[in-house]
Amino acid sequence: MFAVRRVKWTRLGVQILLIFSVIGVAWLLRQTQGRAIQEIYSWIVRPFRSESASLVEKKLTDARIIELELRISELEQQNQQFKKLLGDFEKNKRSAIAAPIIGRSADDWWQQAILGRGSRDGIEKGFAVTGIGGLVGRVIEVTPHSSRVLLISDPNSRVGAIVTRSRSMGLIKGRGSQIAVMEFFEKVPDIRPGDTVSTSAVSQLFPAGLPIGRVQSVNLQKGPAPEATIIITAPIDSLEWALVHPFKSDLEPR
Repeated sequence: MFAVRRVKWTRLGVQILLIFSVIGVAWLLRQTQGRAIQEIYSWIVRPFRSESASLVEKKLTDARIIELELRISELEQQNQQFKKLLGDFEKNKRSAIAAPIIGRSADDWWQQAILGRGSRDGIEKGFAVTGIGGLVGRVIEVTPHSSRVLLISDPNSRVGAIVTRSRSMGLIKGRGSQIAVMEFFEKVPDIRPGDTVSTSAVSQLFPAGLPIGRVQSVNLQKGPAPEATIIITAPIDSLEWALVHPFKSDLEPR
């Protein structure tokens, strides 16, 4: 009997304690307007917030590092182009005019380019244009501050060319890409893959001896004349600078 009463009083005491605890918590919430719970919540989630903030900071730092690496890489690429262009410029410094490529359209990327030099810099219509690797095209239009260049990769372009090794001659036509086609004047030209090709002395649009490309393949059965595919050595799709060479074509008005 005594044990039963003791259990009842114990349960009653626990219930009273819980009631007072609830009342106390409610009073605390009312007095502090929930700040106590906010503090407890903040204390609980603080480690997770710190970890999240660290992750965010690390991502931002990594992104910044990648950005700087890309900028360095871009500057290195530009520096390499400038060095190569400077070497060509030193060889032709008496006549060549260095010009930046300032404009290209996605619709005619392989057809034309705009140079940031014009008639005030001495550039005239018909001048030959080269870049790193060799021939790029020729000037077809000039304003005081800019020049339009017809690229040798344009399907409308025609370049008199010669095979360096055998001296076989032909005409190079653009294909709108880094690949061009050379049609030969003779029926059985002496040409093989790997041969280099340059502008010929009989060309009326370009000075002789400018590098054009390298033979990729040969088709001697092609009619009406044998032909070869030529890989243009100047990276026409990615050039940023060019050299303009004074040259007056016999086809241009004097």
